[in-house]
Amino acid sequence: MGKIGIMGGTFDPIHNGHLLLGEQAYEEYGLDQIWYMPSGQPPHKKDHNVTAGRIRLEMTRLAMEGHEGFTCSDFEVMRSGNTYTSQTLEMLHGLYPGHTFYFIIGADSLYEIEHWHKPEKVLAQAVILAAVREYESAGRSMEKQIAYLKDTYQADVRMLHCREIDISSAELRRMTALGESIDAFVPGPVARYIQEHHLYQEVAECRKSLHS
Repeated sequence: MGKIGIMGGTFDPIHNGHLLLGEQAYEEYGLDQIWYMPSGQPPHKKDHNVTAGRIRLEMTRLAMEGHEGFTCSDFEVMRSGNTYTSQTLEMLHGLYPGHTFYFIIGADSLYEIEHWHKPEKVLAQAVILAAVREYESAGRSMEKQIAYLKDTYQADVRMLHCREIDISSAELRRMTALGESIDAFVPGPVARYIQEHHLYQEVAECRKSLHS
C-alpha cells in the first residue's frame, strides 16, 4: 500500500514548475512516490502538434534525475487513442488496489475539471491536490470552488501550498523556436536534450518560409 501522487500532462516540454508542484505534494502530504505521467494523445491539445510520446517520455525521465521519490511512467504514452484521466485512474486502481492516488493539478485546472472527460469519475478515484494561487473564475475563490466540488461530487480536494512558476510549455516552445535560452526554466538535462535534438523549431521554420 502506498500514497502515490500523479502528475499528468503533455510535458511538451516538462519544466521546473511541474517539478516544483511534485516536490511540494511529496513533502506536504507525505507521499511515498510521485509518478510523472506524460499523456499519450491528449484530446484537448489542438493548438499544436504534440511531440512524439517517446521524446516527451525521455525528457520526463531526464527531469527525474536527482529527485527522490520521483518516477517517470509510460502508462499513458503506451496506450493507443485518446487518453483520459478518468480512464487512467480506473486502470491504476485495478492494477494497484492497495494504493491511494493523489492527483496533482494547478489552480486553473481546479476551475476546469468539470469540463474533463467524466469528471465525477476523476473526483471519485483520487484525492485532488490543487496548487494555491490568487486565481478566480467568475468571482469564485479557490476556497469556494473547493467547497463546491466537495458538495457536488463528495470529492476530497485539498490545497497544495506551492507557488506556481509563471511559465508554460507553450511559451518555452516559442522561446526555443526563436533561439532564446530556456535554461532558467527547465532542468539542465532537458535543456540539453532539446538543443541536441533540435526540438521546437516549427515556428522558426514557418517564419523562414513566409519570408523566403
